[in-house]
Amino acid sequence: MSDSAYRVETTSRLAQWRIDNLASCTYRKSDPFKIGKWNWHLSIEKNRTLSVKLYPETSNLTRDNPPIASFIIRVLSSVGDRKALVHPEITDKQLKNNDDFVWAIEVPLTGKFIVDVEFLDLKTSSPNGGEPCSIWAEGFAQKRSTTTALASLGRMLSENIHTDIIINASDGSIGAHRAVLASISPVFRSMFSHDLKEKELSTVNISDMSIEACQAFLNYIYGNIQHDEFLIHRLPLLRAADKYDIEDLKEACHESLLEDIDTKNVLERLQNASLYQLSKLKTACLRYLVKFGKIFDIRDDFNAFLQCADRDLIAEVFHEVLTAWKGF
Repeated sequence: MSDSAYRVETTSRLAQWRIDNLASCTYRKSDPFKIGKWNWHLSIEKNRTLSVKLYPETSNLTRDNPPIASFIIRVLSSVGDRKALVHPEITDKQLKNNDDFVWAIEVPLTGKFIVDVEFLDLKTSSPNGGEPCSIWAEGFAQKRSTTTALASLGRMLSENIHTDIIINASDGSIGAHRAVLASISPVFRSMFSHDLKEKELSTVNISDMSIEACQAFLNYIYGNIQHDEFLIHRLPLLRAADKYDIEDLKEACHESLLEDIDTKNVLERLQNASLYQLSKLKTACLRYLVKFGKIFDIRDDFNAFLQCADRDLIAEVFHEVLTAWKGF
């Protein structure tokens, strides 16, 4: 049997194991696959029922800090209309060994099928005995705000200390410092170095951002952004980063948007990846839609996407589909 029979394909939060042939009274265990901090296994055993197990690989990390997982697990037909058996959502389940999650499926399964696991959250126990902490809530943007210098910059903004420029958003205004803006953005630096209206009037109009998104933008520049704020405003922050040539913010948004692709946001992210030339995000979205078969789960949304998306992007999607069919 080829190695591919045991390989699990993954994205940052999704794992799929394709089963092409499972004879009666058969046990099979997948190769290890990495999601979060842990290596995982799926296993299936077919007797009178089909038992599906998900568990972390035995290691010092698993013994000392076992994952507390929230996930949705499905068994899908890999051909035809992709009918699915779906286990009720698992929330905050600690998984230490291969008996902690067992799904006994009474419905007989024949032919090719896919075991599909979508991880909604992964937590670890708090070292001081407090509430478990999500490993995906550790935003790098928040970590950048921990030094004394960045805290001082944050106070300059939040306390309106000696501001000398006004930022006009679509529904409000915020005071800022032209030296800080110029130090991070060559676009702002050009505005304030030449005889433009921004220099003369001491104002910058950012009419395509709400006041909340603009505040998040300035909070990032001043090193004072919070992780939840960053997540809420990732797309307007991406647009502003591209417009004002702030490369580290653009890359921060790019990396973050890779982490939680799902059926609700994949088409929007694919369009933004194309618009802002985010190659890793585009590849991840196409892979999620085509290789993992999620294009079948959002047929109505995908049909609407075809009516309005850029033609070159549509051509890329169909190229991926055709390539996948040739390799099937």
